[in-house]
Amino acid sequence: MTSTPNGIGLPRGPNIPNGRMPLRPEFPDGIPPLPEIRSEALRLQVFTHRSFFARPTHVFEDMPDDPSPDNESLEHLGDTVLSLVVTGLLREVYPCLRVGPSTKIRALVVGNPTLAWISLQYRLPERLRMHPAQAITLQASANIQADLFESFVGGLYLDQGLDAVKAWLHPLLRPFLAVAYRIVRVQHGLPPEPPYPIPPTTYYAYNVTAPSLQGHDVLGTKAGLPPQSWSTPPPRMPTSIGHLSLFNQHLQQQCKAIEWVYSDSAGEGTKTTPIWIVRAMVDGECLGRGRGSTKKAARNEAAKEGLVKLGIPVPQLEGQYPI
Repeated sequence: MTSTPNGIGLPRGPNIPNGRMPLRPEFPDGIPPLPEIRSEALRLQVFTHRSFFARPTHVFEDMPDDPSPDNESLEHLGDTVLSLVVTGLLREVYPCLRVGPSTKIRALVVGNPTLAWISLQYRLPERLRMHPAQAITLQASANIQADLFESFVGGLYLDQGLDAVKAWLHPLLRPFLAVAYRIVRVQHGLPPEPPYPIPPTTYYAYNVTAPSLQGHDVLGTKAGLPPQSWSTPPPRMPTSIGHLSLFNQHLQQQCKAIEWVYSDSAGEGTKTTPIWIVRAMVDGECLGRGRGSTKKAARNEAAKEGLVKLGIPVPQLEGQYPI
């Protein structure tokens, strides 16, 4: 099926039975070859659907001497391994990507439509062992096609380890990540391509000046990137921050309401920097008084005093940094 542009220079894939569209990047030299699973037992299990043996599905756990011979456990394992590999590859290719967009990109790459498309390129469904009565339905199911790909990933992981899986999936999935990256940028109201070159693979940390590390790229200090704005400690947290929320939390747990009563502060402060004075009233009793240059600062001070009256230890925040 031919591709048609979607308005942002990205190809559209064919319709999938569930209505969603797979990612379909270009592979000028063809997709990477499918690795061979050496263990015959694992290879057989990878391509065995649960309908082939028709075992009951309500069993909690198989007997040690009679484990289930279908590929469901390999699919479960492969799903986790695939997510690990994609997440790690995202950190390598787009090291500055925030968690939210990164999660969306990963979801596009490991979603059933895309995995089903990859599975079809490797012709994996043609090798599936299943009950003959369900053959046509199962082989045409995008979910089964995607599950089969995950099963193969799980089988390869057990057969040859994580390095072998990465050696296969990294070159295979990089083009998918590039397409998904552009799609998610557009979803965020940005142009498909970033206005700056994607930095080379590196890891970021605080700048280190130890003699043993000078002149090396291990921390990204010579990756041609601008100095990291977060390489110096953040400003210290004011000592009054946080008492108000803790005070509110404890009173809410006791189903008690707070009334903040502000007093006249005539003669204090200036027109541009007034002083606010407040009392924290709970059931007609004043639990704390506070004063500050803003209403919130005054309530924080009153909350701090109220916490002491409630017998709640007040955290000592001096010298700590926000997490």
